[in-house]
Amino acid sequence: MSEIKENKMGVMPINRLLISMAVPMMISMLVQACYNVVDSMFVAQLNENALTAVSLAFPVQSLMIAVATGTGVGINALASRALGEKNHQKASAVANNGIIVIFLSMLVFVVLGLTASQLFFSVQTTDTQIIGYGRDYLMIVTGLSFGIFLEIAFERILQATGRTMYSMITQTVGAVFNIIFDPIMIFGLFGFPAMGVAGAALATVLGQILAAALGLYFCLNKNPEIKIDVVHTKLNGTIVRMIYGIGIPSIIMQSIGSIMTFGMNMILIAFSSTATAVFGVYFKLQSFVFMPVFGLNNGMVPIIGYNYGARKPNRIMETFKLSVIYATLLMAIGFAIFQLFPSQLFAIFNASDNMLSIGIPALRTISWSFLLAGFGIVASSVFQALGHGVKSLIISVLRQLVVLLPCAFIFSQISLDAIWWAFAVAELFSGAASFLMFMREYKKEIKPMYHDNTDAIA
Repeated sequence: MSEIKENKMGVMPINRLLISMAVPMMISMLVQACYNVVDSMFVAQLNENALTAVSLAFPVQSLMIAVATGTGVGINALASRALGEKNHQKASAVANNGIIVIFLSMLVFVVLGLTASQLFFSVQTTDTQIIGYGRDYLMIVTGLSFGIFLEIAFERILQATGRTMYSMITQTVGAVFNIIFDPIMIFGLFGFPAMGVAGAALATVLGQILAAALGLYFCLNKNPEIKIDVVHTKLNGTIVRMIYGIGIPSIIMQSIGSIMTFGMNMILIAFSSTATAVFGVYFKLQSFVFMPVFGLNNGMVPIIGYNYGARKPNRIMETFKLSVIYATLLMAIGFAIFQLFPSQLFAIFNASDNMLSIGIPALRTISWSFLLAGFGIVASSVFQALGHGVKSLIISVLRQLVVLLPCAFIFSQISLDAIWWAFAVAELFSGAASFLMFMREYKKEIKPMYHDNTDAIA
């Protein structure tokens, strides 16, 4: 009973708590980045068209993850807040309703993936080999997408109670499976048939299904504060609306990333398919920079949500400040790697001389935006933790649609190399907006707690 009454998110020293929560999630997200890179790394050994096909499929995969993760954000924020309020029955109700709606969301992608994959690629290119590769890849990752949807749902439930170590285990096991079986299924090793691009897709979804199974096991056996019982749960309209009140802005925010990627692919393919492949490689590589920051945020959100529910503003602000410092440091490391080793990074993908001539200046130019991105990413997650996902949505729209895509299109009239500067311009504008919004949120939501709560300094 003492564990339930005194969850570590309300009493543990913040730096130690943030590290204990965030480091497993950062490792998990780095492992998740391996999902992104391994497929492309092995597929690139087939030919450049295979790599282009996987790059063109990425917006759909991002959209699936956006829907699952956005719903998970709502589950996480509401459940952790309910735990902060010592309302464990509500936390369990949130988790079970969340699992149901996230599964229903998956069914939409199954139908669309099985019926519209050919059309999706035909809109972007006339190359029949790219279309064939992409269709096969996309039909598998959508048709068997229940793994990624349920994996994310169970991980967010574990995170809501501070058990991020189990989330790390689920993602790690799934990713290791993918890494091992990617070359086996792509090239036909150890008696397996050589499936090519389709093998990469199958290895990915099987790893996700394995991770989902582990996540379910941990939720049922290692997470006593939240009771999973979907079979006897009836959808509660109020809870679903609360989940999506936070989750829909997050879904839209992350879906905007898919729109941005699709738009950038259309701009770049006008130059060459190699330019599109370069952008796909960049997106895989940048995940090793951004994913640890997202992992940091995933560790931060339940801490802020819990202490918001418990009315402890000092703990909220200390968590925020430390998160900004760590995020900025991670981004600076990523900047240095992209500046110093671009050719070595492209060598992972068997890059041709033509790809290197486009890709090296691309990585060095885009990475300047990393130095500006840390604060904005953390601030957006704070808005979500406080239940104001619309503010995160505004920042994302500003960054990717209002600034980035129009700038990229304008710069494309100058040269291909100029396009990459659009990323730094977008981060400059969105960073300024994030700062102004955060200061307003602090004065409105957090500062009054110091006067209202005598236990504020706890």
